[in-house]
Amino acid sequence: MGTPSCFKGIFPPLPTAGDGGGSIALDALAGNLRKWNTYGLGGYVVAGSNGEAVYLTGEEKRRLWETAREVIPDGKLMIAGTGCESTAQTIALTQIAAEAGSDAALVVTPHYFDKLMTHDVLLSHFLAVADASPIPILIYNVPKFTHVDLAPETVACAAEHPNIVGMKDSSGSVAKIADVVRLTGADFQVLVGAGSVLFPGLVMGAVGGVVALGNVAPRQALDILELHGAGHWDEAAELQRRMLPVNAAVTTRFGIPGLKAGLEMLGYYGGPVCPPLVAVSENVCDEIRAILESGGLL
Repeated sequence: MGTPSCFKGIFPPLPTAGDGGGSIALDALAGNLRKWNTYGLGGYVVAGSNGEAVYLTGEEKRRLWETAREVIPDGKLMIAGTGCESTAQTIALTQIAAEAGSDAALVVTPHYFDKLMTHDVLLSHFLAVADASPIPILIYNVPKFTHVDLAPETVACAAEHPNIVGMKDSSGSVAKIADVVRLTGADFQVLVGAGSVLFPGLVMGAVGGVVALGNVAPRQALDILELHGAGHWDEAAELQRRMLPVNAAVTTRFGIPGLKAGLEMLGYYGGPVCPPLVAVSENVCDEIRAILESGGLL
């Protein structure tokens, strides 16, 4: 296992490989990982939003983590998506993830009773999970799915806990990233969760990204990170602009079905989506293929 002391890098959020019969294709997941392992990625998020985690059982998540851990080499981190609606469920699943070899847990905001998810409620939840967790905690803010948008002040309060070490912010707001960085200090690490703002997020102080762009264009996502770090900001910005249509195709436009279709075109295993999601149409596949070709990926 790697060390969770630094989350600098690109961490693709792994899609869950289904076999079409209601089971997980663990061999296909391992095959995809072996291909991604050839890049200088920082690690992976397993059983997050892109992994269709809301449709998986706890046992399926455990099998995903155990399989991925066997294939993820030393030096690359495995971050497990363990957030549930209740605090008790989140704690129990985080402990299972730790037993399966996860280096850190990504804990999404509870959201079913969204109007009741106040500063005090969310802070209490994250602190309780952090107290009970044997591995470091990353807070996960993804308001487009949860309709709960963490305030930077809440993140800053949570960041005072020694076991809450960072945050994945998928709001797409560069201002949010900047404010969290401003309020939390150097020891708290922010990861960009939207590939469309990877470069500007890095400029504002993020240390890396958990982005679907890293699944279909790992080299380009890494290049953005490396160009930023080397001070070649004009080149990084140009590459960011060129990747915008690619990122949109596998996220906001066509979602997980589009991501899985794109992976198939690129030689990975995409596989079926979990119902009630449905596969993209042939017309959409043609559009995705054209976008990947235009982006220089095919």
